[in-house]
Order: sequence, then C-alpha cells, then structure tokens
Amino acid sequence: MRHQTIYDPLRRRDVALTPEEQVRQWFIGVLSEEFKIPRHMMMSEVPMQFGDARKQYRADIVVYDRAASPLMIVECKRPDVAISQDVIDQALRYHSVMDVAYIVLTNGHSTYMFGRSGSGFIPLSSIPSWDTMLQTK
Repeated sequence: MRHQTIYDPLRRRDVALTPEEQVRQWFIGVLSEEFKIPRHMMMSEVPMQFGDARKQYRADIVVYDRAASPLMIVECKRPDVAISQDVIDQALRYHSVMDVAYIVLTNGHSTYMFGRSGSGFIPLSSIPSWDTMLQTK
C-alpha cells in the first residue's frame, strides 16, 4: 500500500502526509505568505539534543535571522491534540537549546504566539513580520 505524501519546500522532498505534517505544511505557508518569512530562512524537523544526549529531539519549524541564529520555534501538533502545558514545556525545552525570541504553538485549529520579555515569554496577538522580528531581536 502506498502512503500519501506532501512536498515539504523546506526539506525539498516529499514526506509522509500525517495529520501533524499537514499542520506543519499549512503553517510554513502562513509564515511565508502572511508574515513574509523567506522560505530559505526556515527549516523543518531541526534536530537537537539536551539533557540525556542519547535522545534526539526535533523542532517542527525553526525560523532563522540573517546571521543564521534561531529566531523562532514553531511546535506543530495534530489537529486532535490540545495545546496543553506539556506542549508549552516542550517548546520551552527547545528554547533552552536554541535561545529564540519567539515561540509559536499550533494544531491547525488553535495557534498561540509568544514573544520573549526579559527572561520569560508573553502572549502575543500576532507574530510580527520577519523584518520586524529582525529589528527587535
């Protein structure tokens, strides 16, 4: 049986079309079209390690600044997964490795955006455009 696939423009290849992947690809489009983030400044499925170095973690989408430093982490979940404290904690663990200015959590139905404020994050009603993010980093 052949599985459905979808083209990931960031990985430049077809990937399995899972519910989470569908959300990821939708949000890559939102970032590119609505927030004017150049696709070449984003990566999907970015590997990282923290704590137990034997376990590999992957950030769904990472947006980079012009110096190739991580600027924003996007954590995508399947549409039937609620954006819970566990999801927030997962994104904060990724932040502890990448030190980003913005975190976005989405399941395709609900999207929550946060911007760094001092040592923490505050909710945002929208994320700024990429150009504005670069100016406020």
